[in-house]
Amino acid sequence: GVQQANAMADVLAPLGPLALVSSPLLRCQQTAGALAQRWSTSSVIEPAVAEIPSPHGVPMTERVEWLRITMSGTWSVLEPRYSAFRDGVVACLAAMTTDTVVSSHFIAINAAIGAACHDDRVVIRSLDNCSITIVDVVDGQLHLVEGGHEADTLIR
Repeated sequence: GVQQANAMADVLAPLGPLALVSSPLLRCQQTAGALAQRWSTSSVIEPAVAEIPSPHGVPMTERVEWLRITMSGTWSVLEPRYSAFRDGVVACLAAMTTDTVVSSHFIAINAAIGAACHDDRVVIRSLDNCSITIVDVVDGQLHLVEGGHEADTLIR
């Protein structure tokens, strides 16, 4: 993970410093930290770009199986709270008025890609850890400029 974060920071560092936003989860903060260190800044913690929440009553030991099933489906068949999660990710990104680096999670990034491409699937791209996806905001709408590097990502 550290090597991947440093490789990502090597690519993005020459573009900034830019605004830097991170999910509250530690692994995203650590990823953003590689870039923050190069820019001598810190990231702003944004709960809207956190990981997709587990269903109520599903223990963490069953999250992996739930996530595998969820990832093969569409947002429209999930509970309304998951559409709200997706919409929150999209609204957060759409509200960004300056170039911003966002350190987020597989499903949240796919939610942004889906909104940009008008695709209801939960997973559109099998993004690698620390891959760089570029999304533009035009008139409050997300537009996919470049999808991140795809790889076999292990869901734990």
